[in-house]
This record gives sequence, structure tokens and C-alpha cells, in this order.
Amino acid sequence: MSIFLKNNEEIKKIRIACHLAADVLEMIEQYVIPGITTGKIDHICHEYMIYKQNVIPACLGYKGFPKSVCISVNEVVCHGIPNDDQILKNGDIVNIDVTVIKDSYHGDTSKMFIVGKPTVEGKNLCKITQESLYLALNVVKPGINVNRIGYIIQKHVECHGLSVVRDYCGHGIGKNFHEEPQILHYTTRNNKIVLKKGMIFTIEPMVNIGNHHVYTMIDGWTVKTKDQSLSAQYEHTILVTNNGCEILTLRKEEDLPPLLINN
Repeated sequence: MSIFLKNNEEIKKIRIACHLAADVLEMIEQYVIPGITTGKIDHICHEYMIYKQNVIPACLGYKGFPKSVCISVNEVVCHGIPNDDQILKNGDIVNIDVTVIKDSYHGDTSKMFIVGKPTVEGKNLCKITQESLYLALNVVKPGINVNRIGYIIQKHVECHGLSVVRDYCGHGIGKNFHEEPQILHYTTRNNKIVLKKGMIFTIEPMVNIGNHHVYTMIDGWTVKTKDQSLSAQYEHTILVTNNGCEILTLRKEEDLPPLLINN
């Protein structure tokens, strides 16, 4: 297993790609309203990435994925395919997952949007999922076992009676969309990886209101909760620094410093 430690030049390029990915999520916020289709949202994101940002939408054509962003609504856990027949309605919870390629390097991030007036359970699920990501960010530093990330996320999620999806994980990123290490969002005894300065990877917990079991639809992409319960996900790409981490995909709305010192 090869884990690539990024040099300063690579970090600069990935940082730019990550800022651009976060910018897409900030741009699209105003459009996520009742009555719009997920296909229209994808189209807006595609046009923005191609013509405003001059980046490549990494999802488009990746292993055959047909759209520029993933849009996962309600019980869809991840990899939802946008389409012109899916109309967003009041109370829907929507994950938009954006990955861009700029100067051959990837930036990857996602967040939840609540359409119109939120439901109590949808709002609570999104809140706890985002909290679990933030708690994990606050333990990342050189020398810790990667298992610590999963432990922190799983503990927070399960103490609120929710469950962490086991079938998908965070990942290293750089010139490749997916690299080592894998970042599990739950605890396992077998993971011996120790974090080092220069690692860049995503943390992207997927959290269900019901149990953690999921299945993939016949399209080969769309992943749903088996019990049809709501699911939420937040994702940041981070760089391990000397004494903490840098959140490369931080958005302006977030009340976090880009550089975390984790003693």
C-alpha cells in the first residue's frame, strides 16, 4: 500500500482545486429551493465549473458516471445521479458532492442542503453528521492512528441513536481521485496506519437515522438506506500539518479556522 506524502508544489495545486470545489457549493446554495430538479442543479454546477472556473468536473465520466456532480436526496446515501424528473420539495435533505480537477489535481467536498422548511428529524440528522465531521477534524495530527478518526465519529453518531454507514469511506486524494489511505468512519482493530505530515485525504461520514445497511440500485451508482431512513453526509478534504490539519475545502459559512492546532 502506497501513501503519497504531498510536497509543497502539490499542496499548492490541491489547495486551489479544493477552494474551487468549495466555491461550487457556495454558488449553488441559492438554487436549492422547492420546485427545482436535481438535473437543473447539476446543469448549473456543470456550466459554472466549465465556463466560470475553467475546471474539469471529476465525476463526469468517472467509471461511467453520467453527470458532473452527485446529488443524493433523503434516503439516498451517496452517488445519486441527477435527473430532470426529480423535483425537490419542502423538507428534503440533499447532499451535493463536488469534485473538480484543476492543473491535474483533485479537490473533493460535499455538504447537506435543507430544501425550504426543514423537518425536525432531517435538521437534527444533518446537525449531528456535521458535528461528527468537525469532532474528527479536531483530532487529526501527525502520530495518531487513523482509527482515532473513526472512533470519534462513531461515538458521537451512536450516542445520538444514529448509525454510521460502513460500506464507504474517506480516501487519499491528489492527482488521483481516490488514493490510499482509506479513512473509515467507524472503529476497526485492523487499521495500523499512522498519520504523517503531508498526507491529504477526505473525511466524509455518512450517517443514517435507521441502521447502517445500504444497497445499490440497478443503475449501478445510487446507494440507498435499506430501511428507507434518511441519510446525511458532510465531506472535507484536509492536509495533515505539523501539529494539526488544514481544512482545504472550508466554506465561508463555516465557523472554523482553516488551520486547526490539535494538541
